[in-house]
This record gives sequence, structure tokens and C-alpha cells, in this order.
Amino acid sequence: MTVDNFFQNAISEWMRGDGPHSDIVISSRIRLARNLKNHPFPLLYTNTESNAVIEEVKSSISQEQIKRIGSFTFIPLEDLTLLQKKVLVEKHLISLHLANESRKGAVAISENESISIMVNEEDHIRIQCLYPGLQIYDAWKIANEIDNIFEQKLDYAFDEKRGYLTSCPTNVGTGIRASVMLHLSALVLTGQINRIIPAITQVGLTVRGIYGEGSEALGNLFQISNQITLGQTEEDIIENLHGVVNQIIEHERQSRKNLIQESRVQMEDRVGRAFGILSYARNIDSKEAMERLSDLRLGIDLQLIKGISASVINELMVMIQQGFLQQYAGGELNVEERDVRRATIIREGLSSLQKE
Repeated sequence: MTVDNFFQNAISEWMRGDGPHSDIVISSRIRLARNLKNHPFPLLYTNTESNAVIEEVKSSISQEQIKRIGSFTFIPLEDLTLLQKKVLVEKHLISLHLANESRKGAVAISENESISIMVNEEDHIRIQCLYPGLQIYDAWKIANEIDNIFEQKLDYAFDEKRGYLTSCPTNVGTGIRASVMLHLSALVLTGQINRIIPAITQVGLTVRGIYGEGSEALGNLFQISNQITLGQTEEDIIENLHGVVNQIIEHERQSRKNLIQESRVQMEDRVGRAFGILSYARNIDSKEAMERLSDLRLGIDLQLIKGISASVINELMVMIQQGFLQQYAGGELNVEERDVRRATIIREGLSSLQKE
């Protein structure tokens, strides 16, 4: 696959499929942080050392065992424009940290974009697997398989007592970050999210926005992940997350049921207004667009509006982000130009569905 293919579509191929609880759970992700024993952490790199790590990882990805898992395209980030890096961040294929990193980095991406292997981020290697819906165990199975193959060829920095050594102490131990992205619009509308988030943090989990640490929960999308990586096995960490997510799903379902039973007219009005604004607006900023798309998606899931699939809303949520907007336009856009183009993309997307 050519590099350009990764920038042509707003959502990855894996996102087009349905997974368990896909009306609420957008995706499940496993990320493993690993470092090589005989190299300093990326923070202390020279260019020579960063190149050496890239070559070692690139060689490992070319192994036949890895090829049986999938076909990968290896991309040095120095070959990409700033806009292309932003698109990869918006598609969750690389982290914002790696996109902003001045030292040399790289990423290997599988053909359907469900697997990405980042090189020279905060750690030497970050193996990431993404699945639609609540499939955290499936994502772990593939990530673990890749990790085991790498470990046969690469000399990992590992301590018998502390586990895998990482640049940030919060990742030491298993080096795992298991996370689930959820659309919790009903919990937000009923105000229950303010009670649930503190409860989540008390059981060793953390709640972040759509692009991870430091990001905002735009479109009522919340990322829930483990905080603890030391003193528990990977399986224990995943089981804890899976159990808590199932409880949150039940709370969201009950909130949606209550909204329909107790406030159906208000919900129909809210969804109808969102559809009307998105269908006719000529200028819309990213925050309002994400809020209206969230309302529209809730309306689809509650069967208040028909003829639009949730995957279309997922796609629009990526297409209207800064990087993709400008990549699609072929160059930099100022704020007003982005707001106009964002409205146009949404309007045309919904209009084409109505004609089908």
C-alpha cells in the first residue's frame, strides 16, 4: 500500500465493521510501551541513536511472522508534511506526542489501519491495536502476539522485579494501556457523567477526551483506560477495564431509555434541530459540529432518525477535524475558511444520504 492511501479516507477500514455494543462503544485499544536495552530513552537521543532504533524496529517488522499477521507500510515521519501528521493523529494512528516530536520518528501501519507501531515516541516502540466496539480482549491477543515476535529478535529493557522499563514511570511494569472509547451522550445530557467519572477514577482507571491525555471530550466521546501498570498482570488490567466499561454501558442504556420514556418530545426536538443545523449551516466551528453530530448519532441509536448509519457520523467526526479538512483542501486554511469548509462537508455528506 502507498503512503497516500492512509490520507484518502477519514475513517480506517476497521472502523467500518460493527463490534459488540457498537451503539455506545466506538473502539477498543491496546497499546504496549517497549524500549531496547542498549539504547538511551528517546528524550536523551542523538540523531545517530534514533536512526539505529528505527532500523532495528524496521528489521523486526519485516519478519515473516509479522507478515502473517498483516501487511505493513513503514513511514518515516520526516517524509510527511505537518498536515499529514495531523491526519494520522485524528485517525488515532499516531500520538500527538509523536507528531510534534522534533527528533526522527516513524510508524508502521497495517493495511486496514487496525495496527500501528510507533517508533521513537516517548518510548522506542509503541505497539497499538484497535478494534471496533467492545473487543478489548481481541485487541490484546494481537498486540501480545506482535510483542512476542519482537521479543524474539529485540533485546527489551526488562527488570525481573519492575517489569518492562519505560521512559515515564507511570508505564513501568506491564507497559500496557488498555482503553475504550465510548459515546456517552445520555449520561452527559442527564448530568450523571459528573457522578460516574469520580467513581471510575476510584477503581484505578482514568477518563480522557477523544485524543487522550489533555484532550477535551468533544462530541461526548470519552476514553477510559487503566492508570496502573505495575503490580498487576495484563489480564487483570484488561478484566478490570472490561468489567467497568460493561457497567458504564448499562448506565448509558438506562439513561437513553429514561430520556425516551420521560422526554421523548424534547429528544425528538433536539435531534431534529441538530439535523436541521447540520443540513443547512454555512459556517460551523468544530465544537458545535461535534456536539450536533453527537446529538444526531444519539438520534440514530434511539431510532428517532432513519436513513443514516452511525458509521457515517464516525466518518464526519474525523473529516471535520483541522488536519483532515486542510489535507482535503490541499493546503493551510484559516479559522473562518475551516469553519466554512467544515459546514460544507457535513452538509454535502448528509445531502447525499437523503438522495439515496
